[in-house]
Amino acid sequence: MQFSHYLNHSYQKGFTLIETIVGMVVLAISFSILTTLIYPVAQQSADQLHQVKAAELAQSVLNEIQNKAFDNNSDMAGGRVRCGENAIPCSTTMGSEGAETRATFNDVDDYNGLVYSAGEIENSQGIIIDLYIGYSMRITVRNDANYDGSFPNDISTAKLITVTITTPTDFSMNFSTYRANF
Repeated sequence: MQFSHYLNHSYQKGFTLIETIVGMVVLAISFSILTTLIYPVAQQSADQLHQVKAAELAQSVLNEIQNKAFDNNSDMAGGRVRCGENAIPCSTTMGSEGAETRATFNDVDDYNGLVYSAGEIENSQGIIIDLYIGYSMRITVRNDANYDGSFPNDISTAKLITVTITTPTDFSMNFSTYRANF
C-alpha cells in the first residue's frame, strides 16, 4: 500500500530541459523575424521626419533668396531700376562679389555655389542652427530665360534657384523656384 502511494506521486508536472531549450529557440527566431519587420518601418518613419525638416529648411532659404534683388545692378524693389533696361547691364558673374558673406548678400546670384556641409548650416546671421545638425545644403543659381531649365544666354529675364538638401540618412531633395527680373 505504501509503495502504490509512492508511485502515484512520483510523476511531477512541468517542462523538461529539452522543451525549455526548444521554446527559447522558437522565441528567439520569432523575435528576430519581428525585428526585421519593424526596423524598416522605423527607418521609413525617420526618413519622413528628415524630409519634412529638409522642406522647412529649403523653404526658409528660398524665401530669404527671393527677398534679394534680381541682380547686382537692379534695385531691391525691382521696378524702378532693372538690369537689361535703359542701358543698365546685367551682371555676367554668378556668385558673391568679393568678400561678401551670406549676411551681406544683396542679390540672388550671390547665393550661387553656397555650400554647407553636415553640421554647418547657418542662418543668415552666421549662427549654426542646431536643428539641422547632420543636414547639408548646396545652392545653385542659373539664368533661365525660357523657364525650361535649358539655361539660355539671356541673363536679364529669370534665374532658376535650386536648393539641394541632404538629410542625415543620405537622402537628397531638390527644391527650386524662379526669380524674375521685375
